Amino acid sequence: MLAKLSTRPPVRRRVVTGAVGLALLSAGLPAAVAADGDLDRFYDQKIKWSACKSTDMPKDLQCGKITVPVDYAEPDKGSLDLALARYRGTGDPRGSVVLNFGGPGGSGVLGLAHAGKEFMGLTDEYDVVSFDPRGVGRSSPVSCGTQATGQALKATGGEDMSDPREVLTRLREVAAECAAHSGPVLPHIGTVNVARDLDVLREVLGNKKLNYLGFSYGTRLASVYAAQFPERVGRLVLDGVDTLTEPLAEQGLASVRGQQLALEHFLTWCTKDLACPFGRDPRGARELAVKLVASLDENPVPTGLGHEFTGQDLAGAMAQGLYSREMWPLLQRALSQLMEDGETRGVEAFATGGVTLPAPQRENDPLVDEEDVPLDNLPAALMAVNCADDPDRPAAEQVTRDLSRLRAAYEKASPVFGRYRLAQVLMCHGRPKGTDYIREEVKNVDTPKMLLVGTRGDPATPYRWTVETAERLGSSAVVLDNRGEGHTGYGSSDCVHRKVDDFLLYGSLPSSGSSCGSEEDFRE
Repeated sequence: MLAKLSTRPPVRRRVVTGAVGLALLSAGLPAAVAADGDLDRFYDQKIKWSACKSTDMPKDLQCGKITVPVDYAEPDKGSLDLALARYRGTGDPRGSVVLNFGGPGGSGVLGLAHAGKEFMGLTDEYDVVSFDPRGVGRSSPVSCGTQATGQALKATGGEDMSDPREVLTRLREVAAECAAHSGPVLPHIGTVNVARDLDVLREVLGNKKLNYLGFSYGTRLASVYAAQFPERVGRLVLDGVDTLTEPLAEQGLASVRGQQLALEHFLTWCTKDLACPFGRDPRGARELAVKLVASLDENPVPTGLGHEFTGQDLAGAMAQGLYSREMWPLLQRALSQLMEDGETRGVEAFATGGVTLPAPQRENDPLVDEEDVPLDNLPAALMAVNCADDPDRPAAEQVTRDLSRLRAAYEKASPVFGRYRLAQVLMCHGRPKGTDYIREEVKNVDTPKMLLVGTRGDPATPYRWTVETAERLGSSAVVLDNRGEGHTGYGSSDCVHRKVDDFLLYGSLPSSGSSCGSEEDFRE
């Protein structure tokens, strides 16, 4: 809701990940997959690169697009364009490395625009490319309407959750609103299809093998790609590794616990500063944070965009701001503005992932194609992809039975984030059942070695997920243990950054189980 990437701290290196929803819920593998010949026109296309003319884009960033089928089972029945961005390699690059910044719902174009300096070392050998996955950003963005997501959060996060039937009714209404606002891409939005798009992109970029660096949700995409196209895997790096098997409710609890721990660390840090809006006592600060969320749910604050900012909105904003210690000063400032002046713009930027541009600044953006990116695209895409990737659809009777127990468990794990995360877990109710391909088929991949980076203090993707996913993928997986804090390691650890670059540039892998030490300081 705020312009530009106002949540981006002025540090030497930081990776922007849209990992707000990993602990939540991708379209199913088509029953009939089109023969390769039916896809020739997509694999044979050429990209027309040109300068990104938007005033928000770096001058040396190039933009383009490719076309992919909406439905790979019936490629002649509609197509969509995927927005691309790249930094050209220096000299004579030997190919491309593709980045995915996470989410699901994160814009790769904006991620590369705002965090491109992080990856300049890779331009010694590669063009550095990213893209908006289908349904995201400038690639046929999905939407639920400006009010639908808020209504669902209210239904699952408010006191009326005591009536499970009302909750389920509202969730079905939200699902219908999302279908009405999203168009034909929605039934085909999941990771299985994004992986097929990624293979089209690989070929169109002129690469026999895919070289790839994915963060958070981007690790799920890499795993699915490796299972679908093992013979086309080059050098794959997975940083902040997602689970492939854990049930949604357990994923949600893992996320809640991680976010609560990160909040406590943030508040302890904040209370050492005289300017901390939560005071000087860490215990009192934790109590005040709970009260702040509750008070905003009872009395939302009006915003300049014509809607109200609630406690659940604040929970989502703080969850975003806690992904990296480097963002803590900005989060503290935004919370101070909210608590002292009632100013919501700072926390709203965090609530949207800090990458949503307001309509007046998007009017001349050539990638929009006369159509603005909906303000709710990030949460709408997050829900759509996670639901499409999830094969579980408990019957209404089971949800009704489990609702009180789940709410108690989530609120016990975190009185600040519990309801917010539970709402996201429940969002799949009323949507079609997703694919079981990821859970059943993405395992024991026969590919070259892949590098998996797990961070011990990661609030979104617990380190155990790295170990579990490595075991599931089989002997191809090599684990790097980052003994630090924050979500993902590439942008906060010199050691991780160096080892990832060495692998992507030279094929040099660390031994599995090697570590990067926690003695490294976070850069301000």
